[in-house]
Amino acid sequence: MFSKATANFVRQIDPEGSLIHVSRVNDSHKLVPIALVVKRNRIWFWQRPKYQPTDFTLSDLLQDEKVLSPGVSETEFLSYNGTFGDQFSGKLEAEAGSVGVTLEGRGTTTLQSSFGKLRREELDVKKLLNDSSNRLVDMQHVLVQQLKKRDDVLAVVKERILTTSSCTVTQTEKEDCTFQGVLGLVGMLGGSVTQVCVKESNDIVVDSDVSLEIPPGTVIAYSILELEIKKNGDYQICLQPGTIGGFEADTGESFSSHDSFNTVDGKCNDESIPEKAPFGTLLNGSQEMNLSPLAGLPQSTRRALFLKLQEVLRDSVALTYLQSYLEEMLCSGETLNVENTKDVSESQRKLATAILDCIGSGTENGQSGLSAHLIAAHLLVSALEELPDETLTLLNKSCPDFLEAFDTLMCMLKESSQPLPIQSLPVPLQDNQTFKLAEQLLSSTSVTLRRDANRLWVETGDEPGVLPLVLRLSIHGLFLLCSEQK
Repeated sequence: MFSKATANFVRQIDPEGSLIHVSRVNDSHKLVPIALVVKRNRIWFWQRPKYQPTDFTLSDLLQDEKVLSPGVSETEFLSYNGTFGDQFSGKLEAEAGSVGVTLEGRGTTTLQSSFGKLRREELDVKKLLNDSSNRLVDMQHVLVQQLKKRDDVLAVVKERILTTSSCTVTQTEKEDCTFQGVLGLVGMLGGSVTQVCVKESNDIVVDSDVSLEIPPGTVIAYSILELEIKKNGDYQICLQPGTIGGFEADTGESFSSHDSFNTVDGKCNDESIPEKAPFGTLLNGSQEMNLSPLAGLPQSTRRALFLKLQEVLRDSVALTYLQSYLEEMLCSGETLNVENTKDVSESQRKLATAILDCIGSGTENGQSGLSAHLIAAHLLVSALEELPDETLTLLNKSCPDFLEAFDTLMCMLKESSQPLPIQSLPVPLQDNQTFKLAEQLLSSTSVTLRRDANRLWVETGDEPGVLPLVLRLSIHGLFLLCSEQK
């Protein structure tokens, strides 16, 4: 809840800038000027880096025990109050023999952030450069040794945005669920057929109102300057925007696993995609991305995984948690303990555990099978996490027939640079209501679906970036899970 509120704050006031939202209240006391932050690049090119505050400052990292005391300026920033909301709905119909069940749900979520008056503190970079000149990084420091193994980047906190008084973040949820069960009994009585139906319908309304009080002096956003550290301990502070730091490799060159781009909390674009590129080009990734291992899972496992993923689409916190957990498993090469993870609710932990069990239950022949399914599952979840909340809400409504039709449409649009004949569209998309859902999905990623009496084509908005690609991956992955074929 706190993370979502601070992310909304950064998107509203600094969408293309350098501010990073604070995801955990517990990190606030660590984010002092010249504090060290670890920038961890991710596996897929569209993913924003993760920023992890440490318990150290730049003074702790340098040789010589002299403590750096750079100047810090304080100014009033702005007053901020924001309200954000979304709506969701869904319907599930299932039959098992003569038993039928219908479950229909609707709901709204509202997040209100009242940060009040905010203060800005900014580091005196010139004084820092003068005070730290000719000093070397202790290359044997435990933090340096650990980060070099992972190819992470070290940075110092340049500025931070703080609350000046006690403030609140409130999340209100309302869910309305209708459950209907139908039991049919069919018997053969002397050649006649008798059917008895018993119906039971229940309406369930669930309201929740959670308020988080934030004390004064809480950091909600900050910016950093990356460090370029050489093998001999010499270092430079990257002062120019877009300059990427890192540790010097054995080859004598600085390295970063994402040299092609740099991003904070704003848009992430693959620079291999030119501006005003054709839509088919936007659907091509610059890395090998293979979701086919998902199709190799048993059908019952795929179906269970599909239903659980649709459930997690309604909870962005659970989705982010699941993505982080899968990423840590890939990086560490071992299964982690879900129960030891903090900052998520018990229901979110159970949901993640159920999804991980689905992935594991389809594994055969040891670790190699687990790796293939795990990489594919992480790719799908990472693509879903990148999508806007509006897109996730629409995917939550999508049935298997629609996903199959939309997946086919995306393949057709990828392969053809010309308008498509209306007659060539998958049958479900020739229905106006279903076609409208396809329009809404593409519109949520800055792509407009157009049609006339005979043709269909797409128009891209301003800099859709990687969103069309991650939507294609998300649709294809979900379709593989809910399709009938093995």
